[in-house]
Amino acid sequence: MRTSYCYAMTEIYDFIVVGGGSAGAVIASRLSEDPDCRVALIEAGGTPPPHELMPLACAALQLDPRTDWMYTADAGNAGLGLFEGRMMVPRGKMLGGSSGINYMAYVRGHPGDFDAWAADGATGWSYDDLLPYFKKSEGLAPSGDVVIDGDAHSTEGPLGVSVRAPIIAGAQAFVQAAAATGFAVGDYNGRDRMNADGVVSLLQTSTKNGMRSSTYHAFLEGVRTQRPNLTIITEAHVKRVVLDGEEGEPVARGVEYQTTDGATTIVEARKEVVLSAGAVGSPQILLLSGIGPKSELESVGINPRVDSPEVGKHLKDHLEVGFTFRAPGAGVSNLNAGIAMGPDALRQPNGPFPADPADDDQMDPALQELKAESERQLMEWITTGRGLASSSFYDASAWYSTGLGDPHTHDAQIAILVGGASTDLLRRNLRVDPYVLMPDADTQLGPLEENVSVLANPVQPHSEGEIVLVSSDPLMHPEIRMNYFDDPHDMKVMIAVIRKALEIVSNWPTELALGPLTFPPFLAAKHGFEEGSVPSDALLEDYARYYSFTVYHLTSTCRIGSVVDPQLRVTGVENLRVADASVMPNVVSGNTNAASIMIGEKAAELIAAAHGVRLGEIVGAASS
Repeated sequence: MRTSYCYAMTEIYDFIVVGGGSAGAVIASRLSEDPDCRVALIEAGGTPPPHELMPLACAALQLDPRTDWMYTADAGNAGLGLFEGRMMVPRGKMLGGSSGINYMAYVRGHPGDFDAWAADGATGWSYDDLLPYFKKSEGLAPSGDVVIDGDAHSTEGPLGVSVRAPIIAGAQAFVQAAAATGFAVGDYNGRDRMNADGVVSLLQTSTKNGMRSSTYHAFLEGVRTQRPNLTIITEAHVKRVVLDGEEGEPVARGVEYQTTDGATTIVEARKEVVLSAGAVGSPQILLLSGIGPKSELESVGINPRVDSPEVGKHLKDHLEVGFTFRAPGAGVSNLNAGIAMGPDALRQPNGPFPADPADDDQMDPALQELKAESERQLMEWITTGRGLASSSFYDASAWYSTGLGDPHTHDAQIAILVGGASTDLLRRNLRVDPYVLMPDADTQLGPLEENVSVLANPVQPHSEGEIVLVSSDPLMHPEIRMNYFDDPHDMKVMIAVIRKALEIVSNWPTELALGPLTFPPFLAAKHGFEEGSVPSDALLEDYARYYSFTVYHLTSTCRIGSVVDPQLRVTGVENLRVADASVMPNVVSGNTNAASIMIGEKAAELIAAAHGVRLGEIVGAASS
């Protein structure tokens, strides 16, 4: 029995993909390779702004409502030093999604991550099953600056993957220091990730010719006007999945969305609806559609259609602790970063140039010369892809096993930021008071100061959070409960990773000597820490509880085996799939964007195999 709608169906498509981000853009692009297949891609945001292309401008995309969902979260047993105790949760709200807002680290994960998925019941999701999908997307630009395992890579895919140019001294020094600590220098996206002693490298990044290669640029930008069978609907907030049938298993027939003018529209799918709204958005839409824990749905006035107790549960995220060091000759000053981004980055209220460019001719000769240099560097980046603007400053990383558990994978990652710390960034992006965090923030983070930040990051957390509705209103953010450090195991690993990070610091090249290790004065006093001494475990634990930050890697809220099957079909609902980071059975041991893109590639082939869609290339055994 079909449910009667109060809205007329405005359009009918074969497939509706909700969310044009890391996975959704891939799925819509791949399915629309078949000209007989009508695909609608619905995205809450718009087209990325021009500065999204500049890697160095990534922090500016956060806390901009045009490009960021503006979420914050309950940090659980962390976040004590953050404003209101709330953790920031940047999520991309534009075509390309979080692949357009992230720091562009292209990291697939440890092969053992995927083999563990398969061993736990995710049939078809082992490393050998998934490598073809990673390679299908990848368009690697080989570089002599890193070791590459050629068998694990492809140079033919649409997603740009490259190493920034030129290499910043601090990134190379980090690799040297990690090697001196015992890490092997190698390809962390290839055979060297299996190294028992860990692996370190300059980062492979999702960039092409020095510019961001988000899934919008890689999969949509070149085809959106060339495929009449692909309809991209932007500035459209999906409110729910429309479900048919009053009895038995409901059937997904379409989605209801609201545009910025408040108008509500329903579009129908002949074959399937695919949710690719991310680890926050996908469970929220399921819950709003009546698919989730029955008691939670009833508590906010939503009629339960499918009692699915684990929707929104098992949230995993990576948490990191950073240590900022003075690094003359290795780090990049805020002034030099601003120069590389172009004159507009140096305008008042924080920069030396007038707020109005029309007043530039009144500047003194020294500022005129500075402006000319800034224009030169910006043009160099635009025309050649080279220069500071080609880097997010997150430029090198290492992985290893602490030996404290999770023997199937590396449970630890250590990375470096070669600049970018400022009082404004700490306050705005990290929700921290810099004058409490540092003894002398104005000096330490001054415009001419050269700093690096070493980041200690456990990557196999045992703690789990959740996504919970606070209202039946689709426009209200859900509550994000991170629940960090709920499992005591995670703090043990965090302390071990911090100590390994400080060991790398101790092996830093002498010609690029780092400044001393410091802690917030109130914590140093509490624990009797003096400069040059060894911090106690109690101090490190306190520091982590006050000043650890999300690495923006939310996963597993609609995980395979709990909410969807290995084909990504939602249990209890026909013609509905989820395909994004939320389906990961467990978070991968590294940055999550490459794996999210891989999920999009595999999902497209699963869907195509089920419905006879003709893709340009089939690389996996999806039909099995």
